Amino acid sequence: MARIHPTAIIHPNAQLADDVQVGAYSIIGEGVRIEAGTEVGSHCVIDGLTQIGKNNIFYRFCSIGGMPQDKKYGGEATRLEIGDGNMVREYVTINTGTVQDVGVTRVGDQNWIMAYVHIAHDCQIGNNTVLANNLQLAGHIHIGDWAVLGGSTAVHQYVRIGAHTMIGGKSSIRQDIPTYVMGAGDPFRPVGINSEGLQRRGVSADVVAALREAYKLLYRRKLNVDEALLQIEQLQQDKPQAQVELQALIDFLKQSKRGIARA
Repeated sequence: MARIHPTAIIHPNAQLADDVQVGAYSIIGEGVRIEAGTEVGSHCVIDGLTQIGKNNIFYRFCSIGGMPQDKKYGGEATRLEIGDGNMVREYVTINTGTVQDVGVTRVGDQNWIMAYVHIAHDCQIGNNTVLANNLQLAGHIHIGDWAVLGGSTAVHQYVRIGAHTMIGGKSSIRQDIPTYVMGAGDPFRPVGINSEGLQRRGVSADVVAALREAYKLLYRRKLNVDEALLQIEQLQQDKPQAQVELQALIDFLKQSKRGIARA
């Protein structure tokens, strides 16, 4: 049986699994569905068309599923989808999507979302990310798996941040950050490959070395992006042990619309 504090307000049409916990003074709206094992702390508000998976923890004072902070929003039935095993700390805000995009904001699985993080409409967050305190994400941002974003960082709308990236605190991100890249600053300045993070996730030394070569082609050889891409594709042929990892970088660069940060 769900454990609902007597001061919590749960709309009768909300769908909560039998073992969901809801703390004091929290409010769960009509369009909310919460799956097994999830805990909602005190003073949280979860509303909108919001689907939440299993074994998540929402610490006190979260605001989840609020309408987009977008003047074009006209009350359309847009959604928020949150996966499994996420930790969401104090005062985090996550908004639903807009019809100007795919209509849904998504947060994947096993993410660590620290206090005061804002995830705006239409953001697409992968799995196993770390979003540190006071990170501010504008609308339509995509963040890949295992990315780590430092505290008080601000990210411009429509930016894409690749998998396995690491961004230092108080950074300002205005252009795309390619897969595997590490850096910081206002404006963001790349400094190398996130080799420590890759090694912790079991990536071999040979593959990390190949990614370092790709980084040098992209950032150190005074090539434009198209020229660097050709060189990285050749590197992929020469380094078959890193074919999959290099392909991820190649795909990211080809799909970039805002251009990559190269300051």
